[in-house]
Amino acid sequence: MSVAFVFPGQGSQAIGMGKALSETFAASRAVFEEVDEALGEKLSALMFEGEAAQLQLTANAQPALMAVSLAALRALQSEKGVDLARDARYVAGHSLGEYSALAAAGALNVADAARLLRLRGSAMQKAVPVGEGAMAALLGSEPELAEKISEEAKAATGALCQVANDNGGGQIVVSGAKQAVEAAIEIAKAHGIKRAMLLPVSAPFHCALMQPAAEAMQAALAETKIARPVVEVVANVTAAPVSDPDEIRKLLVAQVCGAVRWRECMGFMHKAGVDLFVEVGAGKVLAGLVKRTAEGARALNVSAPSEVENFSLT
Repeated sequence: MSVAFVFPGQGSQAIGMGKALSETFAASRAVFEEVDEALGEKLSALMFEGEAAQLQLTANAQPALMAVSLAALRALQSEKGVDLARDARYVAGHSLGEYSALAAAGALNVADAARLLRLRGSAMQKAVPVGEGAMAALLGSEPELAEKISEEAKAATGALCQVANDNGGGQIVVSGAKQAVEAAIEIAKAHGIKRAMLLPVSAPFHCALMQPAAEAMQAALAETKIARPVVEVVANVTAAPVSDPDEIRKLLVAQVCGAVRWRECMGFMHKAGVDLFVEVGAGKVLAGLVKRTAEGARALNVSAPSEVENFSLT
């Protein structure tokens, strides 16, 4: 059996996430304490029992989701002896989850990952004034059609629209200027896409409008120590494995404006022999996508103490 550990992105956050892990496992609790210290605030208190509206803020959601993923992984390591260098063929993460994957594989330490994600979330939010950008899901679309719809919307409005996420199973997201994304929804319907809708997000992520955020991340990553990961990381923007620290830096910068090629990431790992995908962290979004993108593969999710205790790779 060949295993990949995958880490969720924004949208999986919920108040209470990670609390049971922290209460049950000392190794998990240490992760939340490390993140709190790195950020100089009690992010864990917000996660465990705060206001949902505050947790939804991109600058909070991104480091919080990484913290839960790493807390769950540390519990697997301490309680079940999981060793990524031995047990994993690849790791990968969806958007911000790529930072979780890199921290899991030892390329980043948890404190640096938390600080980078706080900066990334803040910079992405500031890049485009609220109300000027948007994202929309085109459900049931093929990648080529989504590209065509984006180009038509761009031509019709003179504003940016581009494919931001190809999640697999016909789940494609476009991102850009609000008027162009709204035009894409109408164009999609004309192309026979039955479900096309705006997403409740605060900024147009993974498009060229995020260039100011990419520049902020380039400066921050240049100052951050990145080690060679103990297992190859399949990068969002190339859907290919990477382990060279300088290349990791470049790809993390490119990821801010580039599309998350999740369907291709999953396809690459499955074709390389991965037949079990372990989603580590909040929610079950990535485990659900396995059925649509890696036919015949199994998926597990680990985010609660019971899932840690029942975990087995055999």
